[in-house]
Amino acid sequence: MQFIDLKHQYSLYQDQIDQRMRAVLEHGRFIMGPEIGELEEGLADYAGTKHAVTVSSGTASLEIALRALEIGPGDEVVTVPFTWISSAEVIKLVGATPVFVDIESGSFNMDVDLLEAAITPRTKAILPVCLFGQMPDFAKMNSIAAKYGIPILEDGAQSFGATQNGRRSCSMTVVGSTSFFPAKPLGCFGDGGALFTDDDDLATCMRAIRTHGGTRRHHHTLVGTNGRMDTLQAAVVLAKLPHFEQEVQSRGSIGARYSDHLRDVGSVPEVEAGNTHVYAQYTIRVPGREQVAASLKEQGIPTAVYYPKCLHEQPVFADLGYEYGAFPESEKASREVLSLPMHPFLSESDQDRVVAAVKSALAHTNTGSSQAA
Repeated sequence: MQFIDLKHQYSLYQDQIDQRMRAVLEHGRFIMGPEIGELEEGLADYAGTKHAVTVSSGTASLEIALRALEIGPGDEVVTVPFTWISSAEVIKLVGATPVFVDIESGSFNMDVDLLEAAITPRTKAILPVCLFGQMPDFAKMNSIAAKYGIPILEDGAQSFGATQNGRRSCSMTVVGSTSFFPAKPLGCFGDGGALFTDDDDLATCMRAIRTHGGTRRHHHTLVGTNGRMDTLQAAVVLAKLPHFEQEVQSRGSIGARYSDHLRDVGSVPEVEAGNTHVYAQYTIRVPGREQVAASLKEQGIPTAVYYPKCLHEQPVFADLGYEYGAFPESEKASREVLSLPMHPFLSESDQDRVVAAVKSALAHTNTGSSQAA
């Protein structure tokens, strides 16, 4: 059984993918070829934003956005400690300081009720992470941000395709970011990412920064970087994009079916009111996670842990001064979460096999705990 079945996806779209990639090989414009502009137009149309700016990775997209927002030394950016490291390392890369806010237990997203207390005169941006595939309460978050005049940069690397009250991820804040890493809901065959905004000046700035700080050759107005998306990777995403909404719907149905079958034995992800969920990972909470994962592995079922350690526990962030216990919900989640096989092509029979294995493993774990007690 595949944890994420990219081979099956390729077999379904092989003709379109091969044709798109062959076109790039034939015209030879491997950097900033015509597929880049075509993809940006398609992405902006899908997300419902005025601009989309493709970049070399989801990590690069966050850093480019922070630089475009003129965030640097002496500034603070509020984010969460339960996420992949890129969400916070980009803050340090631009010279700013990450400030962490704990998550909600049900959604795994930033607890917006704790946000305002973390804002100081040095706060220059809020960087919420749409973990596992759904968005936090952006109406409440945008209201707080507007009160303090602070932009929000959405890290939608795992939520692209999800909606909140009818609006898509990456369209609800000043700037949105996503990733096309192969395992993401919309992935390429390497690294890639995109930024989204309705702000003309911000879009122009981000385009310049991703291309060595200039919008035309040999004229550099900003300190930039090489953050361009390869044309071949854009071609792959272009081939997949027409199928993406169908995959989003399938993800939602498979995730809901998992929850229906597992709710009586464990803690399943909660879909917040007004949200849809794309289940970039289908993640449950389990006692005795290592024992459960080992039991599933014995039955040929792969699992993964996103993420076993919070960012404030990482040595690279020791200088921030946080101690264990500072973010109890994040810390608890990091010790309990377990992600199950999830992709748009997961059959009901395979899903039933996963569900049965989880129930069996949990039953043995609970029995062992009772006997130990």
